[in-house]
Amino acid sequence: TNDPATISATIINGSSPVSPDSGSCVIIGSGSDSTTVLQGFTITGGTGTKWIDEHGAGLYREGGGILTALSAPIIQYNIIYNNIVTNITGVISTGGGGIRSGDGYPRIYNNVIYGNTARYGAGVVLNYTGCEMKNNIVCANYGSYQYGSGAGIWINNTFSRPKTLENNTIVNNSATSGTGGVYIFSGTTTFRNNIIWGNTPGAQIAGGSAIVTYCDVQGGFTGAGNINSDPLFTDSSFVLTANSPCVDKGDSSTVYNDPPDPNNPSLAKYPARGTLRNDMGAYGGPFSKILTSSVIGIHQISNEIPRGFELKQNYPNPFNPNTQIEFHVTQFGLVQLKIFDILGREINVIINEQLQPGSYEVNFNSAGLSSGVYFYKLKAGDFSTAKKMVISK
Repeated sequence: TNDPATISATIINGSSPVSPDSGSCVIIGSGSDSTTVLQGFTITGGTGTKWIDEHGAGLYREGGGILTALSAPIIQYNIIYNNIVTNITGVISTGGGGIRSGDGYPRIYNNVIYGNTARYGAGVVLNYTGCEMKNNIVCANYGSYQYGSGAGIWINNTFSRPKTLENNTIVNNSATSGTGGVYIFSGTTTFRNNIIWGNTPGAQIAGGSAIVTYCDVQGGFTGAGNINSDPLFTDSSFVLTANSPCVDKGDSSTVYNDPPDPNNPSLAKYPARGTLRNDMGAYGGPFSKILTSSVIGIHQISNEIPRGFELKQNYPNPFNPNTQIEFHVTQFGLVQLKIFDILGREINVIINEQLQPGSYEVNFNSAGLSSGVYFYKLKAGDFSTAKKMVISK
């Protein structure tokens, strides 16, 4: 039904594999074509599969959420998060925390890929493969430090079909070293109508050959129509504000137009903004759709190490239906942010993942909860604290 709430509640959890060497949540193997569709799931808990590289590089552990090889599936309308591919037992390295695709032509559309980790390509690895990657949010993937890193997306080599990244929002990914955004190990990749912003450290796009047009790239990038401006997101859903510089600034060719508003066909249908001309980022272009009904990631305000752990009062408070929660962590480790009712019953887990030191904020959506007093509790290492918030409907 493309209902974000249903997608959030329909979970493939790979955290307890029969074999630790086959820990991908989903494997799509040789020979699958576009009639193979993976759609409408939350995919989490994967630890990757021990994998012999097809090109003689040796044994790797890859594809925490999804591993595809020699195939051309459609992967769409999924939330792919908190897949941890870090076990190097018997392997050279680990890659593709969210998705690893090799030697095929996957179509990766309208997914949210966040909070995954691996030694390279924490979010996505595209290895010796063609690919269409459109209208995805790739955010808050972290911890990569090998092969140039590419914590958001890591790309290697050419293939018989092109690699095209179009209308994606690639933001707030962080590497321990190398490039936090997109790293092209070799080959050529085409980027069009993307927002690539807030990835740390290094350049937003680095490595091999990149053809970049009509993109918002922090720090700038040579190419027709490119800009270097704060995209002005509404919140951590990464929808653009009405006055965002990315509105109506994508490629002006009509083939890239936003969907029309049925009630006013000269204007774009929400979540696109402005006129029909393409909006940069995941909510622009022909595939524009709402991707989530609640927080889809963690916005890292600063990667400076704070003086101490802290959980701030949510704002606004009271609220309906959304509020922002800000917190600070001083060391790398597991961070949990949970919601409890007045009787102390756990009712929602907002965060349960490894985070780098820094300051963060999340948007909490209270849809489905009744008015009243609730508590939100932060636990990070030995630090634990809670604060009160009020939902007023």
